Amino acid sequence: MLPECQLFGTLGCHLCEQAEGLLMPLVERGLLVELLDIADDERWVDEYGLRIPVLRRADSGEELDWPFELEQVVLFLQR
Repeated sequence: MLPECQLFGTLGCHLCEQAEGLLMPLVERGLLVELLDIADDERWVDEYGLRIPVLRRADSGEELDWPFELEQVVLFLQR
């Protein structure tokens, strides 16, 4: 079973759009990814403003910073 994840990003971020596209094959196979806009929370801006996009596992809080490839995401989800 795949862990639920959050993808931190913001509108107009081309890297965030790339990350979303990269995750789509996994989403089509059942991965749940909540898209979170860092502009919605000042703490997120402070934490992720220079790092987005960031993929975060909801179960462990472990994070994977961009740039990442599909193979890296698969390994990240199996930990």
